[in-house]
Amino acid sequence: MQRNVFSRLNSSRRRPFTLRMAPMIDMIFLLLIFFFVAAKWRPQEDFLPFQLPAAQAQDHRIGKAEPLIIHIFATETGCQVRIGQLYTVQIENQTIEADLVGLMEKIEKCLLAQKRFATDPVEIICSPEVKWEHLAKIYNVFYGMGLTDITLPMTE
Repeated sequence: MQRNVFSRLNSSRRRPFTLRMAPMIDMIFLLLIFFFVAAKWRPQEDFLPFQLPAAQAQDHRIGKAEPLIIHIFATETGCQVRIGQLYTVQIENQTIEADLVGLMEKIEKCLLAQKRFATDPVEIICSPEVKWEHLAKIYNVFYGMGLTDITLPMTE
């Protein structure tokens, strides 16, 4: 009888063995998230194709080039543009478009003569009497030619 009672107690305590799926699914998702976060998604940089330019002594530059100085002076009928020490262009109010074309040609000649690039700096020094219209059109001509490093020094 005692044996019968103990066997009933033991059998009532034992449950059939089953796998609970919810904790296993939770662990799988946690591992999946871990591997997504820990993975390296970008390619290694040594596999990117690139080609180094050939070294040439002529194109070697140590620092930034000196700026090309452009002086603009007011005249009675327009303005006068002095490109470095090489060229001077007169811009008249009546023939401003044709004069700006001449300015563009002189700038190209100056850049070629001084072996400059479009990325070299250009500094425009403008007298206070110059009309804003002339300065804006000259700036637009330079920018349209591809000269992007254009500065105007500040004066008090």
